[in-house]
This record gives sequence, structure tokens and C-alpha cells, in this order.
Amino acid sequence: MPSAARQAPLPLAFGGDYHPEQWPREVWEDDIRLMREAGVTAVSLNVFTWARLEPRPGEYDWDWLDTVIGLLHTAGIAVNLGTPTVVPPAWFYRAHPEALPVTREGVRLAFGSRGAICHSNPDYRTAATTITTALAERYGDHPAVVLWHVHNEYGAPVLACYCDICAAAFRVWLSDRHGTVDALNDAWGTAFWGQQYGDWEEITPPRTTPSVGNPAQQLDYRRFADAQARAAFVAERDILHRLSPGVPVTTNFMVAPSQGHTVDYWAWAKEVDLVTNDHYLMTDGRRTHVNLALAADLTRSVAGGAPWLLLEHATSGVNWQPYNPAKRPGEMARNSLGHVARGSEGAMFFQWRQSRSGAEKFHSSMLPHSGTDNRIWREVTDLGRRLAGLADLRSTRTRGDVAVVWSWESWGAQSLEWRPSKDLDARERLDAFYETLYDRHLTVDFLPPTGLAGLDPARYPLLVVPQLYAAPLSIAADLERYVTAGGILLVSFFSGIVDENDTLHPGAHPGALRDVLGLTIEEFDPLLPGETVRVRGADGTLYEADLWSETVVPAGCETVATFADGRTAGGAALTRHALGSGAAWYLATRLTGADLAAVVDLALADAGIAPSGLPRDVELVVREGESGTFRFAVNHTGSEVKVPLPDGSWATVGAGAVEVFHTPRRTGPPPS
Repeated sequence: MPSAARQAPLPLAFGGDYHPEQWPREVWEDDIRLMREAGVTAVSLNVFTWARLEPRPGEYDWDWLDTVIGLLHTAGIAVNLGTPTVVPPAWFYRAHPEALPVTREGVRLAFGSRGAICHSNPDYRTAATTITTALAERYGDHPAVVLWHVHNEYGAPVLACYCDICAAAFRVWLSDRHGTVDALNDAWGTAFWGQQYGDWEEITPPRTTPSVGNPAQQLDYRRFADAQARAAFVAERDILHRLSPGVPVTTNFMVAPSQGHTVDYWAWAKEVDLVTNDHYLMTDGRRTHVNLALAADLTRSVAGGAPWLLLEHATSGVNWQPYNPAKRPGEMARNSLGHVARGSEGAMFFQWRQSRSGAEKFHSSMLPHSGTDNRIWREVTDLGRRLAGLADLRSTRTRGDVAVVWSWESWGAQSLEWRPSKDLDARERLDAFYETLYDRHLTVDFLPPTGLAGLDPARYPLLVVPQLYAAPLSIAADLERYVTAGGILLVSFFSGIVDENDTLHPGAHPGALRDVLGLTIEEFDPLLPGETVRVRGADGTLYEADLWSETVVPAGCETVATFADGRTAGGAALTRHALGSGAAWYLATRLTGADLAAVVDLALADAGIAPSGLPRDVELVVREGESGTFRFAVNHTGSEVKVPLPDGSWATVGAGAVEVFHTPRRTGPPPS
């Protein structure tokens, strides 16, 4: 029998935030015409329009939104419909000024920006669920609506509020978490500095104190603030699930550590139907495409390896950094396709038409102020055509090569005051180790510290822990099983030190990791600014280190490299602990660049991972699934390069270009 006709695949999402409320109606039809010309398949709509939709309490103006959604639907453009709860109207704050957030210092923030919200405030919660209900009742079954977009970028610019309403909610949250005041006193270590509590009503948020506040209290408040925002999201999500069944609900994350640290995205990912992310290049002098790759790998990992969606990025420069250079010709396509290579089901931008007023009028867009006779527009339409030709890769998955452990909670704990050195920075170590793996052309899957049980060395022959200050005790058994089964573990300094309450694990450092590493740390010895020490490898090669040294006492491990000078001269700087069929490496200082790469190369060789032979700044990332295998070759260099193909041949990739090589999966019988 002949096979059934194959259904055409759905297009990848291509478009951006659309803000028709900023423009007169005569512009809307021109927008739709140009969207079709550019190949736009979807837009995000209604994100900041609460005041337009509900100009007075309970009075709705639907006409303009009905018209816009109708125009988009007629043009075949899907809608990601926002609930505009990130920007309550001025009338709401006039009636409920206590819904504005309060800082640790007791300052109540004012209306006039965005995200000025106390997520514990009951009046805000009621107003948000009311407008969400009204939207879902009107558009919940509209065929144009394919995705719901709740709020916008939770945590940006503020997540935590320290008002009295939050204080009362915090006490309830603490009671649920700890059970009794005695248990809380134990978890917070309140015996130190005489901070014991006798009643829940004595507890307040960690407001400004004369000296450093209780670190465990601060950690719990971070968790509480995150949980309150998440509860506000869930309340809206559940309404949308009920009134708009079958339509997925999301909120746009900002997963890149370069863009924020207040939200625990491992927890948030469990609540959304589709992980979406916003990513912007950080112009801090570093290789921006490496940060992009990290953000995309981390977003895919938060999504559990499933496809996700890039909901915002920029066609060119932004306007909220100190310096905002334009993207070079071809860079927008490299950025967009780089995200797609690492799992995104499309490329969406902020925004469609560049704004003439407001705080982001200099932020680039798909349709610039100068119209369509410009480089950006030509690159936008070219990208639309390229994405239209990649519809077959939908639902394929990106294949990771190695794994890295990352925790927003640990980063937040380490970032509190009074650590051994104020320059300890988990994000810096993450960036350094990731860049080294990127330069070895390895695709990274990230894992939370609670997600290591049953980790298979055959799937991830190398597991890297760049810096995990706060580590649950369970990690010890998980890592020991992984290494014993043949895995290679690489751990950097100041890891495994405390538990989830910022309490030191009993015994010598590194607490939860000392058995798997086969060592103890007798004493930390941070270096002063500008101070360096040298590390001597087994072959006599000297490497330069800074920031950190410590006195390592081997307890089963072998010393691979030693401190050549400084206060810890002669002591172990790099160790390897053979355990079962695998080994655990430990680096006791900060190396960067080629020096760090030399250590990573030792671990890679131990894991049996051979060099790829590709040039620097050339990515080769693989997505695979039912439709076959897609190999993305992204060339960030100014020269033509060659990349290997599965059949043993080599393909040419032009300077600054992206090529996608598709190998369809064989579906019929093998050739005779």
C-alpha cells in the first residue's frame, strides 16, 4: 500500500513583540503587510496593555484588540497572547498604593516604570486574576491564540518586596517550611549573635540591619520571594488552563546568569507548559556568542532537554547597557540560528516596530525607524526565509556531549556577605569552564545538584562542577555512584561547603564532596587583589593562578600539580581520586584561559573525549529526531572554514555564515 501523505510540518516561530497600542489604526494594516513580506509566523501581543484594555476599574475596551487579533489571524499569523499583569494601571495604584513594592531600606517604589509589584498583595492578586479571566473568556477559544504569555520577565527589575504584607506572608511560608519555631531557630542558626525567636510574630523580612544579617534568613527570603511570584503566575496559569484548554501557557524566562540571579528557573520550569527565554548580548568585552551558547544550553536544560522557544532577542543594538553597539552584518542570523541549533523552536524578537517614545525607543527592532530600505530589514526578511526552510527540525532535540552542574540557589547563597573573599563569583567560574568546553566544541547539558541520581557515565562521560558552594548532602552518594560506574568528575574550589541553610557540613571541608574527591581542606587561604601564585604541573610546566589557594590534605587522591610558591607552596593544587571505574579531579585554585584549558583537557582525556579538530569560534551542534539529523555549523570567524560531515566528507562554511546539513532518517526498507 502507498504510504499516507506526510502532513506539512508547522513553521518555526518567527516574529516579535507587537505593540499596536503605540500606533494609530492606519499603521496596523501596513504592519500586517510587512509581517507577511518578512515571513513572520507569530507575534507576542498585549504584554503591556492593561491600562488600554481596562481604562477604568471593570470597564473594558476590547475593540482594538479584537481588530488586531482578527487582522493577524486573517494573515495567518499566530498570536502569543499576553496577560498584561506586569504593568497595573495608574488607577490601580491610586486605589492601592500598598501594592507598590518596598525595598530592604523601607523605601516604597513609585509608579512610572514596569514590574513595580508586591506579589503578596491581595489586591494585586485579585486584579491580576480578574483581567486574566476576562481575557481568557474572550479569547480562550480564538483560533489565532496558540500560546498564552503570563506577565513578563518575573524578577526584572524587582522580585522581592519587604512590606508588612510580605512579612505576614513570609511567616506563613516559614511555618509551612519549618513546622515549628524551634526548627526554624535550628535551621537558621539563631543561637549565633542571640537571634533566637520565641514566636512566629517576632520574625520579619531581612530588612536593613546595623551589620550583616542572618544568611539563612536571607536565603529563605529569596526562596519566599521567588515562590510568591511563582504562585502569582500559577494563579493566572490555572485560569487559562480552565478557560482555554489545550493552549499552552508560558512566561518568558531570563535564564542567562548574565541577566539576573533572583529567580530559580529549575523550579519555574516545572510550572510552565513551554519554556521560553529572553536573551540579549552583554557587551562587556567578552565573546558574546559564547554567552549566547551558554544561555541557550542552559535554557534547553531547564526545559529538561525538550524543545523551547526564544521569545525575545535583538535584531541589533539594545539601549539599556552603558554601551550598545550595533550587531555586525550577519550577526543577527548567527545569533538566531545559534539558539535554534541549541533547541529553540524559532526566533522571536523585541520588538516588531521600533518605538518612537518611551524608555526603549533606541532599542533595535525588526522594522526600524528608517523603514525597509536598510540592512536590518533585509537581514530580517532573509532570516524569515531561512527559518521557513527549517520546519522539518521541529520537535528534534539537541544532543549534549558533557554535563555541568549549576544552581541558582547556591549562587545566591555564595553571593551573600562575609565570605572568605568578596571576589568569589560562581558565575565567573561557570563562564570560565563553559568557555573552555565551548572551545573544545562540546555541547553542554546543565543539571541541578538535585538531579544527579542515576547519572549515566555512558551518556555524560564528563561532569563538571565549576563552583557549588551550597550542596545538598544527597549529592555525595549521587556523585560517588557516577564516578564508581566510570564517570569522570571535575570539581573546582569552594564547592560542597554548606547545606541548603548555609550551615557548614559537619567535619572538614569540602563537606559533602570530600569522600568522592578523596581529600580534606585544612584551611582556606584566599589571595589578595593582584596577588598570584604559580602551579607546577607533573611535567614541570608552570601555570599562573589568582584569587584562591588552600591547604589540601590528600586522603586517597593523588597529587597531579602543586602550588609552586605562595603560602601553600608544595601543597596539592590539582588532584585525581581513582574510584571504581572512574575518577574525581579537584582544582584548588583559580586558573583562567589556556591554564584552565590544560586542566580541562586532562579530565577530557581521562573521559575518553578526543579533540574535534575544528577551528576556534566555529560551532558544530547537532539536533536529531524523527525527521533526521540536523548539523548546524556556525562560523563566527572572518574566514572560510571546513567542517566534517558524517559521510567522511568536508563542507565549506563561509566567513560569518551558518550552514545547516540535514540527513533525513531512513524510513523505508534498507537497500538490497
